[in-house]
Amino acid sequence: MEATSQQRFKRICVFCGSNSGNKPEFIEAAKELGRVMTERNMHLVYGGGNLGLMGSISKAVQDGGGHVLGIIPKPLADEHLIGPTNGDERIVSGMPEQIHEMINTTDAFIALPGGLGTFEEMFTVASWAHLNIHQKPIGLLNIEHFFDFLFVFLAEAKRHEFVTKSVQDIFLTATKADELIDQILAFEPKVDPILSKLNWTDNDRSKKRKLDIDLNR
Repeated sequence: MEATSQQRFKRICVFCGSNSGNKPEFIEAAKELGRVMTERNMHLVYGGGNLGLMGSISKAVQDGGGHVLGIIPKPLADEHLIGPTNGDERIVSGMPEQIHEMINTTDAFIALPGGLGTFEEMFTVASWAHLNIHQKPIGLLNIEHFFDFLFVFLAEAKRHEFVTKSVQDIFLTATKADELIDQILAFEPKVDPILSKLNWTDNDRSKKRKLDIDLNR
């Protein structure tokens, strides 16, 4: 029997700021996303800690009865820079392993406003989607027009023929949490006839073997 949308998208990875921003709308939107996720019986994966928007959404999901998993690079955990995690913790060696774990343990991604870490995570999963390394939806919760200039930037990159329209179409976007979740539930990947032929399995195995070796040193 074919999996339903609810079954396909049970665990959502959310990228967002460890700061709260300068408007209360940012915090309220993070809390609302957490509430909508628990209403839809979805669980949260995030970067751990209890600061900023990361703390707001993780507490909202936990308070709503959803499962929360924080994936934290060991240097940040060792120095206690992000506060205690709301939910379970998984400590990883560093930033590259963190993004690998986030991609491998989740069904979809949502970005809220944030800083360089949020941008890195958002563009990494988008680049990997473009290369057909994964076929998972990526949503942007466009609070207070935060991501408007991202779409201007992508349009400019397309105008200069550095990206195609398919890159612009990677991101789902909405200003309301329930609307964005609806788009994720309706998501069907678009198969690129050329990039779909790429085989990343062996490369991923090699990376995992190297990672296992590095961790056991």
